[in-house]
Amino acid sequence: MASNIGMMDSAYFVGRNELLSWINARLQLSLSRIEEVASGAVQCQMLDMTYPGAVPMHKVNFDARTEYDMIQNYKVLQDVFNKLKIDKHIEVNRLVKGRPLDNLEFLQWLKRYCDSVNGGIMNENYNPLERRSKISKERNVKASLKNSKSLQTNNSQNHGSGLNGTKQKPVTLVGSDSSEEIRALSNEITELKVSVDLLEKERDYYFAKLRDIEILCQGPELENIPMVMAVKKVLYAADEESALAEAQEIVSANQ
Repeated sequence: MASNIGMMDSAYFVGRNELLSWINARLQLSLSRIEEVASGAVQCQMLDMTYPGAVPMHKVNFDARTEYDMIQNYKVLQDVFNKLKIDKHIEVNRLVKGRPLDNLEFLQWLKRYCDSVNGGIMNENYNPLERRSKISKERNVKASLKNSKSLQTNNSQNHGSGLNGTKQKPVTLVGSDSSEEIRALSNEITELKVSVDLLEKERDYYFAKLRDIEILCQGPELENIPMVMAVKKVLYAADEESALAEAQEIVSANQ
């Protein structure tokens, strides 16, 4: 397999045009720049085509724009690498920056690897458009259900307020002469924007801290230490599960 190909291997002399043509032909895309694969979604689907059923495509976000969403895609890809015993570490912090050279090298490696599986023969039964549209529909359904639940909750709360005799604030149409109301609304919008900016900065601050911890834990000299394994257990836990108890067991078992 090509999981450990050297930097002087012919794989790393494949040009960007050939790589883009390879991706566009296989996945029925129309990419024109290497940086467009920085989200990791393309790499996930390429592996999904190579190993049908190995990639949990419902976890892949093709609309990823933020580094946080992109990193989630690469976590899916790294998990698949581990499951398939592909000895390849993904330099996520470099790839998500969208730098052409880093993404070019990873695509060069990926092409060589995929070509080494079944002689690079394309899976004729694989429909990339159908695979992506199915994921998109699932995401839209989940979003609709979430919005529906939120709307039901708000309606229930508003209905309850009416039953309790609480008067609802009347909605008034703002006329052209209501400059004072317009200013008040503008000030309120500005305050909300400031609050959102502060929350986003706080989120980015703590996310950067967690990312630094993750990179530190991935060091080969530290990754097998029980405490580091426990920390990674918590970091990689899904939203719906609590890994604290398992992490504590890992630490306790090695004391």
